[in-house]
Amino acid sequence: MATHLLAVDEGTTQVTVVVVDASGAVVGGRSGELHPEYPRPGWVEQDPLEIWDVVAGLLPAVLHEAGLGKADVAGLGITNQRETVVLWERSTGRPVHPAIVWQDRRSADLCRRLKARGLEERVAQRTGLLLDPYFSATKVAWLLDHDPELRRRCARGEICFGTIDSWLIFKLTGGNAHVTEATNASRTLLMDLATLRFEDELLDIFGIDRSMLPEIKPSGSYFGEVSASIGAVGHIAITGVLGDQQSALFAQGCHRPGEAKNTYGTGSFVLANTGAEPPTERGDLLATVALGRQHSADYALEGSIFATGSAVQWLRDGLGVIAHAKETEALAGSLSGNDDVWFVPALAGLGAPYWDPGARGVLIGITRGTTRAHVVRAVLESIALRTRDVLEEMKRLKRPVTELRVDGGAAANDWLMQFQSDVTGIPVEVAAVRETTSLGAAYLAGITAGIWSGIEQVDRLRKGGRRFEPHWTEIERDELYSRWTKAVDRSRNWVDPD
Repeated sequence: MATHLLAVDEGTTQVTVVVVDASGAVVGGRSGELHPEYPRPGWVEQDPLEIWDVVAGLLPAVLHEAGLGKADVAGLGITNQRETVVLWERSTGRPVHPAIVWQDRRSADLCRRLKARGLEERVAQRTGLLLDPYFSATKVAWLLDHDPELRRRCARGEICFGTIDSWLIFKLTGGNAHVTEATNASRTLLMDLATLRFEDELLDIFGIDRSMLPEIKPSGSYFGEVSASIGAVGHIAITGVLGDQQSALFAQGCHRPGEAKNTYGTGSFVLANTGAEPPTERGDLLATVALGRQHSADYALEGSIFATGSAVQWLRDGLGVIAHAKETEALAGSLSGNDDVWFVPALAGLGAPYWDPGARGVLIGITRGTTRAHVVRAVLESIALRTRDVLEEMKRLKRPVTELRVDGGAAANDWLMQFQSDVTGIPVEVAAVRETTSLGAAYLAGITAGIWSGIEQVDRLRKGGRRFEPHWTEIERDELYSRWTKAVDRSRNWVDPD
């Protein structure tokens, strides 16, 4: 009897594949790097075939290392970077353009034109999203506007559009399934949150032909079977798919209204479950699907922070200030305070709650006494302070978060997690298992495949890890946060020299 699950976590800079057993334990796994490219300032692209090759290579390797065969696998789960888009030929499966990554800002002018036409409120009402380059439809519209022949091919039904989940399912099934699910579809600007369908009004706004689109399925359902051509994993059923942040929310057990998590990855993403109805008041946050069900959904409020882990990578790769991210904990802790040195991580504009694509990263407060420890500490502090920005907006919307469950690479940094708790005034609980995003996809795939009876049983598998309690007074954290908001204002008042 099949008692294991495979899960693919396709991220911006790496792919991780894990094997999970019936106890919910990760019993095998391996990662492979991806290599985003930056052809122009503000542009971020990936090679879809590199993504596919890494996934196709890892799946059989991980299964072999775990000493398992495909007969031992009940289902395959997929979780992925969400707004990144791929266009490919329906007949050959060949991409027609590099994938445009969620961080890419090339469609900023298009968004400004659509706002000038008074369309943002209508789009927001239907999708829960904003007219921002972050989202998929703006990227596809930009491609079609700049390639008339591609637009003609789309009208002839020759081209498929999809987020990364759709691309991987198409390739895994040998081209037999062009599908997505509601959490990914809710990030495209094309799906109505209430109907859970791609709507003609939204397609018309962005000039996108319906023939390009995948079918939307519930998050936990049968998406197709891995093609026999994939060898060791051929014929395994794909039984669970979630966007990466929703997958982490699921694994963290945030199934009830008010429960919230933050994932520290390339960016950071704070999600708070809001229940079975789309949030009617979202302020400067996003409303999104947390889990797609049959004819219904669970919803969440989300604050998307574009650059946190990538800011630490910039310290390492761009500035050479550190050789490894692990160094940041000791460097930050070597100082008794930040000495009024601030960093705002607007490396790809600012996301929630500012939504300012023109903002630029700033490092201010530097004196002759500033050291690399100050710079490192400022970057770590910015990760926690951007999270507080989002939590402040949730509080304003009368949806305060009283505990934050966290995961992702930076959650291993004890100094940062204590600072996160101190600066927000709420407890922070770190997930016991690092592969939280992978686990969410595995749990959902296992429920669909019958390994577990439902969410309640999966919840009992979850293990909490280290817990950090706030030590600062309200006056201390509010004074520091006030200084932070002044640094953010400097970032947003950037004047383009052109």
